[in-house]
Amino acid sequence: MLSVPAQRANHFEGVGTIKAYRRLTEYGFDKDAPPLVHTRRVLFRVLAEDHDRAHLYELAPSKAKVEEEYLLALRQSLREAAGAALAGNGFESDPRLRGLASRAIERIAEFLRSPIAEKPFIRVGNKQVLHPEAFPPSIHALHLIAHMPLFQSEHYEAMELLYAYLTRPLPRQDSVQLIGSELIPVPFAVLGDMLPHRNAVEADIPFALAWLELMARLGFLQRNENWTKMYERFIEDSGRDGVWHPRKGMAMPRSKHTYVWPMFPLEETHGGDERWCDVTFRVGLIAKLSGRPIELI
Repeated sequence: MLSVPAQRANHFEGVGTIKAYRRLTEYGFDKDAPPLVHTRRVLFRVLAEDHDRAHLYELAPSKAKVEEEYLLALRQSLREAAGAALAGNGFESDPRLRGLASRAIERIAEFLRSPIAEKPFIRVGNKQVLHPEAFPPSIHALHLIAHMPLFQSEHYEAMELLYAYLTRPLPRQDSVQLIGSELIPVPFAVLGDMLPHRNAVEADIPFALAWLELMARLGFLQRNENWTKMYERFIEDSGRDGVWHPRKGMAMPRSKHTYVWPMFPLEETHGGDERWCDVTFRVGLIAKLSGRPIELI
């Protein structure tokens, strides 16, 4: 459900349901378009916190032995990703989505207020891993909340805690957590500021733009001087025609971060000036989300 096509896949072969739904949303499909109507039934079903395993069809029993704690963590990840996709498609007022967002922000706020948030890592063997009771926000939870502006205003205190957390220095430890008795990678966990300096921007321009867009939707971009400088650098790299161009090389920016795949690149042609369409569009979108004036050229 969260898979993305391989780099050499034909068209969208191998794409997961949630990623495909987000991609169509980014393309501008109406939420009542037939492909999205059929898919959202599945996504809303995933939001339910059922305890009866017979209802958890995407976690059907398999021959492999998997611990219950891992299944619950996986279910939570799928639930937040499905909610994020639905929120991005305009379902903020749906009570099922609001219920998911409320539970997510409560868990995040409880974690941020706890002593574990200050020291989330524990030693297991010779490794530093996340505490099993650590509940850092996931990139999907941020996407979910970012697309619910009214919900944000209703949870002001939790949003302030979240902003303080997202401006912390990113720890050097890998995103691995003790879940049950196993050490499991948690690639979607956000452990601090994921765009701390210019090198991080240059290393992955599409993710940098995705992060700045998230921060703009959360109302955090304008408050943070460092992120604002990162964004203004994109504006400086745009010519008089408003089109962004890279400072080094002429290759179209790429990202290996699976969160970015549904939104970048959307342009099919990868030659000529079309290479810069996606970055230029995101720069303009972030400006609009930040309340900056936009001049059409």
